[in-house]
Amino acid sequence: MAKPTVAIIGASRDRSKFGNKAVRAYVKQGYDVYPVNPNEKTIEGLTCYRSVLDVPVEPDRISVYLPPAVGLKVLDEIAAKGAHEVWLNPGAESDEVIRRAVELGLKPVVACSIMGVGEDPDQIE
Repeated sequence: MAKPTVAIIGASRDRSKFGNKAVRAYVKQGYDVYPVNPNEKTIEGLTCYRSVLDVPVEPDRISVYLPPAVGLKVLDEIAAKGAHEVWLNPGAESDEVIRRAVELGLKPVVACSIMGVGEDPDQIE
């Protein structure tokens, strides 16, 4: 059986940020993780992609850690990539982002994806 896959948009090298904690949480839970950040080459030892469109698989899940104004700009790419789930983490959601996601045929989950995968962000080391 194939491992589940996740693209984390807004992944960070800063281990105190949720965009980094998510990478570690998903790896711990057995996912193939694809960090997305145009300014990084690697995050937590994983190849980092400039755009979700560069991720070499259609991820099962996309987890977004971007401010709403930036997230709004990448929703078309998220829709084009064809993920089954799109998680808008706290701080990434807004009425406009949710409305646009629905218009694009996405079904946004507005919740902490770290907790959604069974991890406590405060306990990730």
